[in-house]
Amino acid sequence: MQRIAQDWLVLTLTGSASAVGITIALQFLPMLLFGLYGGVLADRLPKRPLLLATQSAMGLTGVALAVLTLSGQVEVWHVYLTAFLLGLVTVVDNPARQTFVSELVGPAQLSNAVSLNSANFQSARLIGPAVAGVLITAVGSGYAFLFNGVSFLAPIVALLLIRPAELHRSERAPRGKGQLREGLRYVSAHPELIWPIVLIGFVGTFGFNFPIWLTAFVHEVYDSGAETYGLLNTLMAAGSLAGALLAARRGTSRLRFLVGAALLFGVLEVLAALAPGFWLFALLMVLVGMVGLTVNVTANSSVQTATDPAVRGRVMSLFMMVFVGGAPLGGPLFGWLTDAYGPRVSLAAGGVISFLAAAAVGLLLARAGGLRLRVDLRRGHKHLAFVPRQREPRPSRKPLTTAA
Repeated sequence: MQRIAQDWLVLTLTGSASAVGITIALQFLPMLLFGLYGGVLADRLPKRPLLLATQSAMGLTGVALAVLTLSGQVEVWHVYLTAFLLGLVTVVDNPARQTFVSELVGPAQLSNAVSLNSANFQSARLIGPAVAGVLITAVGSGYAFLFNGVSFLAPIVALLLIRPAELHRSERAPRGKGQLREGLRYVSAHPELIWPIVLIGFVGTFGFNFPIWLTAFVHEVYDSGAETYGLLNTLMAAGSLAGALLAARRGTSRLRFLVGAALLFGVLEVLAALAPGFWLFALLMVLVGMVGLTVNVTANSSVQTATDPAVRGRVMSLFMMVFVGGAPLGGPLFGWLTDAYGPRVSLAAGGVISFLAAAAVGLLLARAGGLRLRVDLRRGHKHLAFVPRQREPRPSRKPLTTAA
């Protein structure tokens, strides 16, 4: 609800998609600057008390923005400031929350738990935009901010009710020097971690600028208001929820599935940019939400399951840093692109870049695994498939003979 109200409030105050992009950039800039340090804290400190502190602070930002808006004193710089403060808290909250899942269920059920956690998150996204759209239209953005601030009582109470003795605690990293470099060295030594993180970085930076694109499509292309913006976000969240539930049914996360989903994600964004009518655009955004969430969940679970618990906080902070930390680059860039060339060109550009990044990572993974792409256009055969490279046999050396 706060995200919808925040984006719409900035657009109302300024009339500029670039201003929405700046808000997004400020919210995610701390993740880009300090994200890895948040992972060090998540590995070093007990996660349940840490989450109690971060969730309380996030609730206070919502209440503060509500007071400013309801009193009629809100200005754009207030929104910028609260977005930046929220980003600072998220630096610690994100890796702590991601890795706390493994303490709740243990390693055997981690992949399913990550997917179900995403499904739970998407359920909130399904309800929030619809309620926010109604509230903004009926009574203004201030009450959406207020409800968001009060809603943090739910996770705070849930954390207090958890029985610590039943948690699957992982060994905490001791305080010491070089822990940041240790986490980076660990990732660099494991290709199964590097390439999903690289791919999610490109998709997150260039393909997930939906606050900019949806506000611009509603405002410029369809000449509508907050109700339509809330509807589109709800439809995307419905697709994301379906994607999360489908991901939860898969017990394992394979890298080839991740690459395929990212390729499809890029194609769907380009098709949505070219959609001639509103309802076709809305339908495609449902599919974009479904496939985009599948990319996120598959990359998240594959990285978590392949990481040693002692460094999981630092690895997941790097994952989140490249996924959401690219927003300070992507937000202003696509905000400017939207203002200069229109939302259709901007959305299509994001889809093309996501597709090319997925294709490049897929080829690199295939090469690292000793595979090559086989093209077979015969009927009844699989047209595209990766098959093992055939090594050419070395020519045998014939023994030298002497003339008689």
